[in-house]
Amino acid sequence: MNHPPGSSPASRRTGRLLAAGALVHGLLLACVAVTLVPFFWLVTSALKNKTDFFASVFLPRGPGLFGVAWDRLTLENFHRLFAELPMLRAIINSFFLSASLSLVATLFCAMGGYALAKYPFRGRRTLTACVLAAAIIPPSLLLAPGFELIWHLGLLDTYAGFLLPGLAPAFGVFLFRQAMLNSVPAELIESARLDGCGEVRIFFELVLPLVRPMVGAFIILSFLGTWNNFIGPQLILQSVDHHPLAVAINNLRGVYGTDYGLVLSGTLVSIAPIMALFLLLQREFITGLTAGAVKA
Repeated sequence: MNHPPGSSPASRRTGRLLAAGALVHGLLLACVAVTLVPFFWLVTSALKNKTDFFASVFLPRGPGLFGVAWDRLTLENFHRLFAELPMLRAIINSFFLSASLSLVATLFCAMGGYALAKYPFRGRRTLTACVLAAAIIPPSLLLAPGFELIWHLGLLDTYAGFLLPGLAPAFGVFLFRQAMLNSVPAELIESARLDGCGEVRIFFELVLPLVRPMVGAFIILSFLGTWNNFIGPQLILQSVDHHPLAVAINNLRGVYGTDYGLVLSGTLVSIAPIMALFLLLQREFITGLTAGAVKA
């Protein structure tokens, strides 16, 4: 292979690295564009009226800048969403259910994982195997028996009936167990006990700070799962006043027709808090998911 005169091996290596970097960045930009196209379509569709929704894919065409009819973009869908429909109540319900379940489930799962990881007791291996087996059961298989149990307890159409089954999910207990094994040295716990610390103080002041990334990651997972949960609230929370946002958006569909602009504006409202939460805790989320990936 002939190289340009005066070129050194170092310069050729630098040129290859720059070419490879440009190729990688080009592929990443293409992936970002493909990922953002649905969000751009969602935003533009929520800002269009019924006529423009079917007339153009993205922004309505017109004589304005870049060939877009900017004057036909409207916030009417959002106005109707909050003025004519009980959407604010649904948002409050979603925040209440998601925040309550994520915080309490994180605490209970951390307690269970800590017990399985650091407390030697008879039957610990068997109990850990049962937790792992429960974690791999498809949640859809538990809908019918869970509904019957809640009905017998008289908790249908109550917040308690929706929150109680999710207070200590097996997946979360096993996840925290793995994090405790890797991040909490047994010698540190023994030293705290020798210094006179009680078990409750050790858990809250010593153990939880050591697994803070996992706490943040599980809060996000629990919040996302509850916020986007559709089947569970539809079965348990049957009153309109108790419906969370996912069920309320589904109720926007009409029997003989659907106002897609209204539905998409509700969808946009529903994903905004989730995006903000993820951007706020993304570092803890990524670190927490990898915290228990080494030791079994």
